[in-house]
Amino acid sequence: MIVKLARALGATIAALLGIALLLVLPVLYIETSCRPTGTAAPYDPIKPEAHHRPESRTLLTYPEWHIVHAYEDYAEILREGDPHEYGFLRGIAGFWTTLCDLSAASGAHGGFPGDTKTMVYVVGVSFTAELLAKAAYEETLGRAATWLRGPEPAPLDQLSARQARDYAVFLRQVPWYRWDFTEAADALAAEATGALRDRERRMALGLEYRGKALYAEAIAAAVASTGNDALRLRMIVDRAPAPRDGLEVIGPNGPGIEVETIRYRALTEMLQGLAEERIQILEIAGNDDIMLTVISDEAQYPDALISVPRQGFGDYRHLVLLKVSDLSVTLQSLATDNTRLEHIHDY
Repeated sequence: MIVKLARALGATIAALLGIALLLVLPVLYIETSCRPTGTAAPYDPIKPEAHHRPESRTLLTYPEWHIVHAYEDYAEILREGDPHEYGFLRGIAGFWTTLCDLSAASGAHGGFPGDTKTMVYVVGVSFTAELLAKAAYEETLGRAATWLRGPEPAPLDQLSARQARDYAVFLRQVPWYRWDFTEAADALAAEATGALRDRERRMALGLEYRGKALYAEAIAAAVASTGNDALRLRMIVDRAPAPRDGLEVIGPNGPGIEVETIRYRALTEMLQGLAEERIQILEIAGNDDIMLTVISDEAQYPDALISVPRQGFGDYRHLVLLKVSDLSVTLQSLATDNTRLEHIHDY
């Protein structure tokens, strides 16, 4: 009996070590095969160093946004389909392949800051583990439940699709761990019927949500102890913009006007507004380069760093790096070339 237990324990430990190795293999690959190339071009910033952010972070913000986009793709699939129709492995591969390309491109922008890169690795490993677990379930037991259900969605299929859409929108501006997973699980329990698919969704998604709720509490506590990232940044524009929420005019600075703005998704919308005013951006957070993503029906886009298809939408995402001074003109031109701005990646 003791021998059998020892063998079972050994097999379990070996399996866990194998899974851990599988999860860190992409990190090892990027560290060895995606090394930064090129050297940073000299640039004399206008703003003092206290308001600078590392320029390469405009590249390093994308992997986290890839996760946001993955949830958007997943929600789009659920709008008319089932979870097993989403390409979970494609979502995972997209995270690591784009991170590899961006790592190589970061050399011309000072390379990735070590602490930020470590954080992205942790996020990437967690994302990989989550999607692998979802794939293992949805491609087997989840798929079987849809066969037994038939072609018409059950009430909890519709509810979970709405939750997926709401979650994807939430992530554009707010960290994932602030989503109320417990409330989402309670909603499943409240709206479930006695149908087999509803019972299966209540169990599977309920366990997922309640597990994420516990993990979110731990992450929130860790973030509270280490401090949140800055929620605002400063930039230099060629003239004072019209008053708007989230923007404060600091005053003249060098060749232009210094302003302080909100960050994340709200910054994208603000920069679009400044472009509509024909205001030129001279510098953002002490940097003269910035990355944005655009959506088009074409598989290629001029000077794109990376172009990838979006699941469920039938179009393509393009990562474009450009000079800050060209940002406003570029945003103005997007409306005329059948291309849509998705997100401007700050630092």
